[in-house]
Amino acid sequence: MMKSLEIMLKREPVLMVSSFLALISMVLVPPSLSYIHYIDFKVLGCLFCLMLVVSGFQKIFLFNHIASFLLTFAHNPRQVSQVLIVLTFFSSMAITNDVALITFVPLTIVVFSLCRKTEPILPTIILQTVGANVGSSLTPVGNPQNLYLFSYYSIPAKTFFFTMLPLVFAGAMLLLLLSLSIPRTSKGFTVEIEKPAKMDVRQTIRYALLFLLSLGAVFNVLSWYSAVIIVVLFSEKILLKKVDYSLLLTFVALFIFVGNLGSLRYVQDFFRNLLEGRVFATSLIASQLISNVPATFLLSPFTGNSRQLLLGVNAGGCGTLIASMASVISFKYFINFAPNETKRYFYTFTGVNLLFVLLFTVIWILFLQ
Repeated sequence: MMKSLEIMLKREPVLMVSSFLALISMVLVPPSLSYIHYIDFKVLGCLFCLMLVVSGFQKIFLFNHIASFLLTFAHNPRQVSQVLIVLTFFSSMAITNDVALITFVPLTIVVFSLCRKTEPILPTIILQTVGANVGSSLTPVGNPQNLYLFSYYSIPAKTFFFTMLPLVFAGAMLLLLLSLSIPRTSKGFTVEIEKPAKMDVRQTIRYALLFLLSLGAVFNVLSWYSAVIIVVLFSEKILLKKVDYSLLLTFVALFIFVGNLGSLRYVQDFFRNLLEGRVFATSLIASQLISNVPATFLLSPFTGNSRQLLLGVNAGGCGTLIASMASVISFKYFINFAPNETKRYFYTFTGVNLLFVLLFTVIWILFLQ
C-alpha cells in the first residue's frame, strides 16, 4: 500500500497533494450534496474537449509538420533555437503550456542531436519553458488557471486579452533578447530534420473544426455539454486514452478543498484580510510556493479583484521550478537527456526566471496597479 502511494506521489504529485487537502477539508466540512455546487462543470468540460482535440492534432503530427516547415528557414544554432522558442510561445496560447512543452521540448533535443550540436539544448529548453508560461498567459485556453478564472469571474474576452497583453509583450521582448545569447555561428553546423509522417488532410480539417467548437464552448457560443458530446462523437475513440484525466481529477479535488475552506467564516476573514490591497503580490508569492494553479483556486473565492489575481498567478508562473507545473515537464525531459547537468539546468532556470519575475513586477508597479 505504501509502495503504491509512493509511486503515485512521484507520478502525480499535484493530484495526490490536492486529494489529500480535499480529504482534510472534509473533516472540517462533512460531505453533503452541497459539494456539487463547488464544482465548475463547464471548466472541466471545456478542458476535456481541448485535451481531446489537441491529442488529435498530435496524432496527425500537425505541430511536427509546422516545426519542420519553419526549421527549413533556420541556418544556424541561434535561428534554430529562436524558431523552437517562438513555436512554443505562440502554440501555448491555443494548446496550453503543458502540451506545447510536451510537443516541442523533445523536438528540440532531437533536432540539435541530429545537428550534432548539443550545447544550445539547455538554454533553448529553458527559454521554451518560459515562453510557454508567458505565451499561454494571453488567452483563456492557454493554461488551466486562465480557463478557470475566465469562467469563475465571467471575464469578457476583450478585458482578459488587454489585461495580460502588457506582461506578455514585455516577456516576449525579454525572451527575444535572451535568445541572442545563443551563439550564431558553429563550425560544421547543418540543420537536419526528421521528416514527420504524412499528414491526413481530412483529419486535420476534422480536428480544426472540433477545436473551433471547443473554443465556442469556452466563449459561451454554445453549451459546454453540447461541445463535449459532439467532440467525443466525432473524435477517434483511441484518443480518449490520451486525455490527462489526472488533471481533471486534480481540478475536482481543488474545487472540493476550496469550496470547503470558503464555507468556513474564520478562513474567509483570514484570506480577505490577507488579500486586501495585496492581490497581485500574494498570488505571485503563493504561486512560487504551491504552483500557480492551486494558488488560483485557493485565492479566487476571497477576492473580487479578478484583474490583479489574473496578473499575479500568470506572472507567478515564472520563478521557482514548481511555480508552474508545466516547468517540471521540461525539467524531466532535460534530465533524462543529460542527467549530469541537473544542477546547471536548475541554477540557470532559476536565474532566468527571476529576471522575468523582476520584469513583470516592474511592469505591474509602473502600469498595472
